Amino acid sequence: MSVADRDYMREKRPWRMPSVSVALMIILVIAFAVQCINDVYVKTLVEGHLALGGDSLKKGYVWQLLTFQFLHGDLWHLVGNLLGLWFFGRPVEHFLGKSRYLFAYFGSGIAGGLLQAVLMILFPMHFGMFVYGASAGVMGVFTLFALLESHAEIRWNFIIPIRAIVLLWFTAGISLFFTLVPSYRGGFTAHAAHLGGIIAGWVFVKLKWHQDFRPLPWVEWFEQFKYRRRRSRPIVKVRFPRGHSWEPDSTASRPKEDPDFISKEVDPILEKIHKHGFQSLTEEEKEILKKAPSRIRET
Repeated sequence: MSVADRDYMREKRPWRMPSVSVALMIILVIAFAVQCINDVYVKTLVEGHLALGGDSLKKGYVWQLLTFQFLHGDLWHLVGNLLGLWFFGRPVEHFLGKSRYLFAYFGSGIAGGLLQAVLMILFPMHFGMFVYGASAGVMGVFTLFALLESHAEIRWNFIIPIRAIVLLWFTAGISLFFTLVPSYRGGFTAHAAHLGGIIAGWVFVKLKWHQDFRPLPWVEWFEQFKYRRRRSRPIVKVRFPRGHSWEPDSTASRPKEDPDFISKEVDPILEKIHKHGFQSLTEEEKEILKKAPSRIRET
């Protein structure tokens, strides 16, 4: 064991918060574990309150547009979304920053959930009664990755190399087909939610919200709101005595000078130069010498 390997010789790295993508992965795993515990021991109707349903949305359960993104149907459903966040979420988060990344992720999830919910209301026999999963948000993030890194190579199913943009259009085509043709052969996948997430990610890039110098929509609304509030405030008029001048009194603002400035400040510095040379002066002493001529004239 070398000296460099000893504990006291190692560099102490400060602890850092995990990335947003990793934090989302941890939250999804915890939520799935709670679902499993509920299935066996508690047995409450979690899906009825947190999963997104067309009838529930008509009743005003708007929070389901957010909560359905934390639930999953089985282990492989969860694993697929975790892999998507790991491989695509982290580079997109690095490019966008935390706040824009969260807006893109949850915005895509909400857009996908809305499209799926509308179709569930219109065609309940084909699109089911409720939906859950993080796939819509992950699809939005994948769309961002494919559009921003279109030439990146992805190993589809960890085997087949394919360009990101090609895989995006292939995935979008499948989602569009099974949204228009909701056959049971498409599996139990919410293809409409996937399609909504892809569309949201595409819109995010087309509006150039991925560029950090372009403000997000609510920032512009907030600035306009503040501007209107400032414009709506009444102008307060103050009456001053006749003969009053807006110009500040230059003599009143001038600081009082120390009459002993030369003896207290300048003389010791000159004595130091005489004994040790000019190079012995500190920066502060050099500044005092620079200001000395004007200070002497003022006194």
